[in-house]
Amino acid sequence: MLVGKELLDRARSLSNRPEDDIARGCGYVGPTGRVLRKSFYRALVEAKGYALPSTGSQGGGTRGRQAEFRTRVHGNGNLLIGHAYTKRLGLEPGQEFKIELRQDSGAIWLLPMDQGEEGSTLDDVDVDVDVDVDETIQDQP
Repeated sequence: MLVGKELLDRARSLSNRPEDDIARGCGYVGPTGRVLRKSFYRALVEAKGYALPSTGSQGGGTRGRQAEFRTRVHGNGNLLIGHAYTKRLGLEPGQEFKIELRQDSGAIWLLPMDQGEEGSTLDDVDVDVDVDVDETIQDQP
């Protein structure tokens, strides 16, 4: 990837082409062949002499949304935990959990089920999701 004066010179020489072609010609292409536009534009701005604030990561950008450790009940009544949390806990697709409602604390516990037989003993690891338990849930059997 070109930087500084080399970047500006190369970009000027390709100025009659589309932006993606200019970025490719300056070497701003990821390992999958995708044009790295943000990195290219940042490099152009810096080559022009403007100081940009650091992004704080090695890759020059953010890695998507950050986990907030919050969730809400959706309009259809579902409560989504999300990939960031399941990945952090090492949970795998298809893993089954027993849902336990803790009326005293208003918490929902997800208890991993043993892989042996369905509904059998539980592992000693639990996932505690603190959510206020609605009155309608308390009335259900």
